[in-house]
This record gives sequence, C-alpha cells and structure tokens, in this order.
Amino acid sequence: MERLEQIAGAIFDLDGTLLDSMWVWQEVDRRFLARRGIAVPDDYMAAVNALEFSAAARYTIDRFALDETPQHLMDEWMELSRQAYAAEVALKPHAGDYLRTLARRGVPLGVATSAAPELFIPALRRCGVYGLFAAFTTTREVGRGKQFPDVYLETAKKLGLPASRCAVFEDTLLGIRGAKRGGFLTVGILEPCSAHEADDIRREADITAASFAELLPQPV
Repeated sequence: MERLEQIAGAIFDLDGTLLDSMWVWQEVDRRFLARRGIAVPDDYMAAVNALEFSAAARYTIDRFALDETPQHLMDEWMELSRQAYAAEVALKPHAGDYLRTLARRGVPLGVATSAAPELFIPALRRCGVYGLFAAFTTTREVGRGKQFPDVYLETAKKLGLPASRCAVFEDTLLGIRGAKRGGFLTVGILEPCSAHEADDIRREADITAASFAELLPQPV
C-alpha cells in the first residue's frame, strides 16, 4: 500500500469498481421480459452477454417471437438501465470515503469507463461524488476497449499527469492488463462478478483489495 501513498493521480473504472452496478443488466432483462409475461430462462443471460447490443436485441426478438423492432428493444433497455442508475445504483462499500480521502490529499481523480455518460453521471451525482472528479473518459471517446491503454492514457492526459504517476483501479483482468500496458500502477478491486478471474487479478495487479476499506488509512 505504500506505493499508493506516492501517487499523483488516481483513475477509476466505474461498473464493479466504484459502482455496485453489476446487477443492473440482469435486472433490466428481468423487468423487460416480465412486462411481456415471460420469465427469464436459465440460459438467456449467458446467450445475450456474448452478443453486441443490437445482436442481443435481434436474438431476443427471435427467441421470444416478439412483434417489435430491435431499436424498440434497445431503447427500452436503455431507459430501464437509466432509471436503475439514476435511482438505485450505489457506490461500493467505503468507495466514497476513499475518494474523499484522496481528494483531501490533493490527488486529482479521473474516470475511465465503458459506460455511457447518461448512465453514470446521474449515479455519481446522486451518490454525492461527481464533483470530486476532474476528468472523465469513455472507451467510445478513444475508439478502443480496455484491453488497450488508450482510455487510461487519455484520462491521465486530462489530469495533466504521466501514466507513471497515476494508479488505475479496476475490477477485471482485461482492465488490469490494459492499464499495465500503459505503464500505470494497477489496483485490482475484487468483485464477485469477476470471481473467476480473482487469482489472475491477484497475480497480475500491483495491489489488490477486496474492499476500499483495505485502502483507507488505518488509525495509528
């Protein structure tokens, strides 16, 4: 943890790292199908998770013989997810305390995420931490996913810092590897949805923690 005390900037993933939001899309599917009197089949989530958004919509229409367009499904899914992020998604335990601790130390904070701003901004505002961040970057903005360092490098650039002076906080092995490729100190936040990667995250991240409570300064 000593290396974390020396960082000049901190860059955070959102879903599964700062935000307790990994349940949202499963719940969106449940709510969407419930409106149509359909229970979620056991194999449905695995099937749609492997598909791009529009392909998932077409799969859903074909599977349940829905008389709807893919765009209608995608619009409804997005509206359900917006409602969940705006009203229900919370911070992970002790995440707010850790963000405020860094802010009090004068460490600028950034966000590097695959999530859409219309989802995460209302959640961060409602949780009272939006104003703590000096920079936001999405993978759509940089054009490549988190297996590449682009989203982290762009966020560090916005913070006015080199990668070598920043830590990246991620909950997936993909994100840890992408950030390491960019030369960042990497902090793996262990998340139940990434449990199948936990051993690899522990091995490859510079630091790992099961909770932000482990990263907070301990009383002397």
